[in-house]
Amino acid sequence: MKTCILAAIVLATAAPAFASDMTDQILAVHNRERAEVGVAPLVWSDELADGAQQWADHLAGSGKFEHSSTGDGENLWMGTTGYYSYSQMAQGWADEKALFKYGAFPDLSTDGNWASVGHYTQMIWSNTTQVGCAKGTGSGMDVLVCRYRTPGNYWGQKPY
Repeated sequence: MKTCILAAIVLATAAPAFASDMTDQILAVHNRERAEVGVAPLVWSDELADGAQQWADHLAGSGKFEHSSTGDGENLWMGTTGYYSYSQMAQGWADEKALFKYGAFPDLSTDGNWASVGHYTQMIWSNTTQVGCAKGTGSGMDVLVCRYRTPGNYWGQKPY
């Protein structure tokens, strides 16, 4: 059985080869989505990735699935260990655009629930310029944490 869980908010250390692969895949998905709406590409932040690694390891080790309180934007993903590529993990967030409607936060979703598109809007938020991500593994699950600076999903603001 494969499992995949997603979460968003405003607001197993990988070897270097895996880190580069992850960086490339994560940036490719994010920057493709940003280009589609005319927003500048994100750049990778090692600082954000380091913090994301600590949180991903904490979540994987504790079995919890909850956001940190860093003040950075944060997208979380969880799924069966080894089943998903980094591109597939990030694509899960990007696929939320199917429910996206342009407007001011929180009125951004065709179903009336901003959380249905919150990962996607964080990905495309125009004031966000940096991303850093990391994966932790535990109890048969991979946990991906992506952190964003400047965070998105601000009340009353439009994503771009």
